Amino acid sequence: MADQLGRFAWYELLTTNVAAARDFYLRVVGWGAKDTSTSSLAYTEVSAGDTPIGGFMELPEEALQLGATPRWVGYVAVDDIEAAAAQIKRLGGAVLVPPTDSNIGRIAVVADPQGATFALVTVPAHRDRKPIGLDGPGRVGWHELLASNRRDIFDFYGRLFGWREASAETGPADLYQLFSVGGQTIGGMLTKLPSVTQPCWLYYINVDDIGVATGQVNAGGGRVLQGPIELPDGCWIARCVDPQGALFALQGTRGERAERSPASEVVWSARWGDIASRGRMVLPKPKR
Repeated sequence: MADQLGRFAWYELLTTNVAAARDFYLRVVGWGAKDTSTSSLAYTEVSAGDTPIGGFMELPEEALQLGATPRWVGYVAVDDIEAAAAQIKRLGGAVLVPPTDSNIGRIAVVADPQGATFALVTVPAHRDRKPIGLDGPGRVGWHELLASNRRDIFDFYGRLFGWREASAETGPADLYQLFSVGGQTIGGMLTKLPSVTQPCWLYYINVDDIGVATGQVNAGGGRVLQGPIELPDGCWIARCVDPQGALFALQGTRGERAERSPASEVVWSARWGDIASRGRMVLPKPKR
């Protein structure tokens, strides 16, 4: 099996209240959590079943002073982080946090040429290098880029990570471009609406029942911005914001009590949802 190189291997929530975020996500998606703090870094690791998939940490004070807000950051695995960071600069991107050692390996925080942020990580020798599966409950099953211009940005990621364009079985590929790595389709890219002020990555977490999960979002102080929405493959999705303001998404099957949320003031999601639904028809339903 191919290793993790070129794939999202870790997900990190930078937030203003780790304790509250921990309680919220454990209720919504059923993650397990444990304190893996060190003397220099407070850190909460979260897992889907027995598999660690990410962590929570406080948004640094200096970042808050610069206007940063709570957000999810996906880490893509690379072999040589210094070389990858240098290539990002050559391709017109930016290195926001230069390569440095951390609790999860050697990392760097970067941005693509249109300003969408993500991170790099080298896979430590003691960790399993096999890809984390996309299907099980609590896993991140889809990765979506809202770009300033989807056509102009794909080449950046293709040259950096070896991602390839994947074709949808139906639907207009000019609106929503699927991408794959190692023969596995893992996400899609689309041009964002003008009301989305900043290009960004959005991560979809698998849940058993979209109705139960969205109910927990609302009960826990978050908001469902759009959904649940049924996709042509029978999967349901919802786009949400947690109590501290970090955007995330859910995908799963629909139980009897799933309710569609009323229209939100976050109007960017309406047409975006329609485009995404058509583009993701090739995705299998999450295995339960």
